[in-house]
Amino acid sequence: MKLTSKLLIWVLAAATAGALAIVGILFVKTPVPRPLTSGAAIVGKAIRTGTPAIGGPFTLISTNGENVTDQSFRGKWLLIFFGYTFCPDLCPTALTNVSVALEKFGADTSRLQPLFITVDPQRDTRDVIASYLKSFDARILGLTGTQAQIDSVIKEYRVYVALDKTETSGNNYLVSHSAYIYLMDPQEKFVNVIEGKEDGDAIAAWLRKEMTLEAVKGDPE
Repeated sequence: MKLTSKLLIWVLAAATAGALAIVGILFVKTPVPRPLTSGAAIVGKAIRTGTPAIGGPFTLISTNGENVTDQSFRGKWLLIFFGYTFCPDLCPTALTNVSVALEKFGADTSRLQPLFITVDPQRDTRDVIASYLKSFDARILGLTGTQAQIDSVIKEYRVYVALDKTETSGNNYLVSHSAYIYLMDPQEKFVNVIEGKEDGDAIAAWLRKEMTLEAVKGDPE
């Protein structure tokens, strides 16, 4: 019995030592995850630092039938909202807030070109958008295009868009999309965004702040 007990104790001790050795090896060889440094962002499985490029060249069609490009508005500040005319809430709210902001902004509004770019070109023809925008400030210019043209500008501005459409929904469907208002400077460089749900006073104040800051940056003095 004594011999058997000693043998059992020896086996258990050996097994415990082996397990601890394995744990030690794993502890040494397994790298400890490092925290992300300031300014780093995870995009999918990649880590990107800095601010992603937003904006770029585009060719679209305005509600008056003219072909327009990003160069058509060079020299003006662009206030851009992406949406669609069948949108039940986000779009009319954002466009109403933009309309109020334009009124509040006063004489400096002449330096701005507000744009409404559809994310649903299949339904949003020139005539449909023109009729829709009659409910908002007349200075807001509507833009549409082919599916390829819209896909391109959506990609350039990193807009989230997803059609909630089934085979049986026909022409009755919703489009999930981000609801930010983009501000681009007269050199077509991205400045900032504000949520479309912000009221007109807040958007007007934001515009004054952002445009003043950019003017200060551009002053060589």
